Amino acid sequence: MQVTHYTPLDVPPEKRAEYEKNIEKATHGTGRLMLFAGDQKVEHMNNDFYGEGIALDDADAEHMFQIASKAKIGVYASQLGLIARYGMDYKNIPYLVKLNSKTNLVKKDQMDPRSPLLYPVSSVVDFKKNSGLNILGVGFTVYTGSEYEGEMMEDAARIVYTAHLNGLFAVLWMYPRGKAVADEKDPHLVAGAAGVAACLGADFVKVNYPKPKEGDRAKALGEAVVAAGRTRLICAGGSSMEVKDFLQQLHDQIHISGTSGNATGRNIHQKPLDEAIRFANAVSALTYDNASADDAFAIYNGK
Repeated sequence: MQVTHYTPLDVPPEKRAEYEKNIEKATHGTGRLMLFAGDQKVEHMNNDFYGEGIALDDADAEHMFQIASKAKIGVYASQLGLIARYGMDYKNIPYLVKLNSKTNLVKKDQMDPRSPLLYPVSSVVDFKKNSGLNILGVGFTVYTGSEYEGEMMEDAARIVYTAHLNGLFAVLWMYPRGKAVADEKDPHLVAGAAGVAACLGADFVKVNYPKPKEGDRAKALGEAVVAAGRTRLICAGGSSMEVKDFLQQLHDQIHISGTSGNATGRNIHQKPLDEAIRFANAVSALTYDNASADDAFAIYNGK
């Protein structure tokens, strides 16, 4: 399955080969991305890593690096500081550096969400050169509908443009959220956010799976895929659910909605190491190898 990925015109001629190589590595030549999300240690603090139903393995931050180094993934997304602490032992991992983050302690009724820029793209470029790590891209979250959306959109536009100047690709997390947003998972609103990401120049946009008031979710997500245009849309995995159901959901997102992959975090890293690796490989088989949900489930079961 070979899919055309359009190299945007803000990638300078001398960086086109590097940019295209990074996209090729992350998508395994398919145009689809399996993003292993590991940025939740800031976003959700320890709620996602310790407690009932979560493997004890997940209490240690190294667990995610172990998974990413042994499973077939597109990129492992995390903050630069965490990558700097563990990257020397995991040089084989393809990384995506998440440039902003916030905790979930401040609630929406206190203030609209704002996720500040932690470091500029130039820091990632320097870090890549000094560390020798396989850094392919950067990521950034924008909360459309927040009273701070203007600040985050300005940061996002600069990040995408600067990433392209340096041969990196950019993924924008786009979440409608804030007091002005009545329903964060309204399909029309999710599609609007995907269109904003396209206007900001993102290579991939990560959105939450919409929940229509009636009708099929996978079909409803198709509106966002079309709205994103040449910006490829991937869907957030969300909270943990039964493995077979989750794999079927991912399959439907790709083959009914038309998404270009997925961003899966908790559903992978909350499992013991061996199971987490098998599950990550099952997700990758769906994403990169066009596997059926049943075939992916067999991979998860070690068959």
